[in-house]
Amino acid sequence: MSKINIWNPHFETMQRDDMRKVQGESLRDVVKRVYFNVPYYRDKMQSAGLNPEDINSVDDLKNLPFTTKQDLRDNYPFGLFAIPMSEIIRLHASSGTTGRPTVVGYSRRDIGIWSEVMARTFTGAGVGKDDFIQIAYGYGLFTGGLGAHYGGEMVGASVIPISGGNTRRQLQLMHDFGSTVLACTPSYASYLAEAIAEGDIKREALKLKVGVFGAEPWTENMRKEIEKNLKIKAMDIYGLSEIIGPGVSFECQYQCGLHINEDHFIPEIIDPDTLEPLPEGELGELVFTTVTKEGLPIIRYRTRDLTRLNYEKCACGRTLVRMNKCTGRSDDMLIIRGVNLFPSQIESVLLEMDETTPHYLLVVERKNNLDRLELHLEVEDHFYSDRISELQVLRMKIQSQIESTIGLSVSVKLVEPKTIERSEGKSKRVIDKRELK
Repeated sequence: MSKINIWNPHFETMQRDDMRKVQGESLRDVVKRVYFNVPYYRDKMQSAGLNPEDINSVDDLKNLPFTTKQDLRDNYPFGLFAIPMSEIIRLHASSGTTGRPTVVGYSRRDIGIWSEVMARTFTGAGVGKDDFIQIAYGYGLFTGGLGAHYGGEMVGASVIPISGGNTRRQLQLMHDFGSTVLACTPSYASYLAEAIAEGDIKREALKLKVGVFGAEPWTENMRKEIEKNLKIKAMDIYGLSEIIGPGVSFECQYQCGLHINEDHFIPEIIDPDTLEPLPEGELGELVFTTVTKEGLPIIRYRTRDLTRLNYEKCACGRTLVRMNKCTGRSDDMLIIRGVNLFPSQIESVLLEMDETTPHYLLVVERKNNLDRLELHLEVEDHFYSDRISELQVLRMKIQSQIESTIGLSVSVKLVEPKTIERSEGKSKRVIDKRELK
């Protein structure tokens, strides 16, 4: 293990009791600000019989109302902002593919917080002023590119704002500039690894040492695959534009959970059905309250992501609470014939098999009032070119292993390499045709 660097030791190694005091003071402040400046929150608190004076510590957090993505859409575009628009210096927004986009606004201080938490993120990955960070997250209304950009500049690294796409150019500049850090989605990292293996620029000619990957869920098996193929250390990061963007939490070099920047974002775990807080270590839905943001402070935001929290001190020296890799989402979970299924369960099985690639697509249909699950899966080239009988044996093997894992029957369709559409951003793993009827 290389030397462990910590960007902000004061907060990142703060004792638990001291952190709770800091959080309590910040929580009292933000509750007052939203009560007096955001009509939506004032109405919600009054309906619950709450006044700002009722919130005195983190223990009172559970009494506050939740906020959902729909609340942001209902207050589109600026209804949840807590400061005048004259003090908002940046606007970002989601794509809006499932309704109105969610709009987020930043004050100058918010941009500073964003830079700070991303500096902690890069430092946690072992990145410093001697590194070259190739940022292949998208720039624009999506928060990924610019958030990583700020953090990279704050730690003093040389930032290459190449954005997403144009893979040939990505690899050329990666080689010519001597990029040591890659920041992008894990799906695109896999795509780049594939392009390197098939291209003219060999991996040995690159200086890559670490990847900082986020913006979509990915499994431990996918991490191992990326680390093996790119010959780097693959670090997980987590963020939501509604909370700040990337930088909400990050892995250190021990890769044993993501450290939440909890002096800025207070986490809770709730039961997604009862909405009651769960004890430490229990699996549930992650909820955040932003306590330092000025432009768009959010109270008890339901992320829909499922995880656990661990408050033990990490071997790296940080005392920040850690969250596990998210196992799925409480709202994109597939329910097929009464069985709950997350795509990550399928991926975990596939990545343990030598014959398959990480490229797959789940298709859900309803025929004769019965849900049907079909897996389209690419297999390695030399397997696909084998005899039909051998492919049939492989198909049955894959089908058996998946069915024993998920407890559902699945139809497996093996397809030739390169036939499933590649993504240079977030990958699309599921087509649910039931929604079209």
